[in-house]
Amino acid sequence: MSADLFDFVLGLGDDALIAAQRLGEWTSRAPEMEEDIALANIALDQLGAARLLLTYAGELEGAGRDEDALAYLRGDREFRNCLLVELPNGDFAVTMAKLFFLSAYQLPLYDALAGCGDERLAAIGAKARKESAYHLDHSSLWVRRLGDGTEESHRRMQEAVDQVWPYTHELFAADPAAPVDPAGLRAGFEATVEPVLTEATLTRPGDGFTPGGGRQGLHTEHLSFLLAEMQVLHRAHPGARW
Repeated sequence: MSADLFDFVLGLGDDALIAAQRLGEWTSRAPEMEEDIALANIALDQLGAARLLLTYAGELEGAGRDEDALAYLRGDREFRNCLLVELPNGDFAVTMAKLFFLSAYQLPLYDALAGCGDERLAAIGAKARKESAYHLDHSSLWVRRLGDGTEESHRRMQEAVDQVWPYTHELFAADPAAPVDPAGLRAGFEATVEPVLTEATLTRPGDGFTPGGGRQGLHTEHLSFLLAEMQVLHRAHPGARW
């Protein structure tokens, strides 16, 4: 088993899993019914990708851990997700900024994986890129709508972009041993993001503070609270079956 490949796949699976959990928190709380359904569907897409990736990670590890064990029986220091996905939802603008930046990263990532030499990752990438294209389209429409909307919506969308932008840098940390080096995705990400921000009359933040550490298991305090809620049933009834 390649430890580098295991870490890479685990990180991608954790990104999708935590993103799904955060988006699921909007259920019954979205600003309109149609958006409530849309966010729930996007959460399910992320969860589907997480299941495929964590199952493969478990097989690579060879320690007998399946997708459920990896999802529910690890502490926060064992998770390898990027910090971006564990940030609280905030208001709707913050959630759309998070989803926009995440999908602008995941789409080229899954595109590249679809053509990589690892057959399992190629299959996962081919499936997930179709869903990521929808996520990007949906979130970019909201970024434009809010950014180029009222004075209040513009202010809040700009504040959301300013808040979330520093956490995008971690997504592109170099990993030459991976099937797809995230560092090579940065140009495509910026080529996608910048025209949308321009159309939305939003200013791209400067590159200053660049928080990181998620890939090494160093997380914000927010992840512990999220995991406590996500894992409570499984931990309270270990081994339970419906």
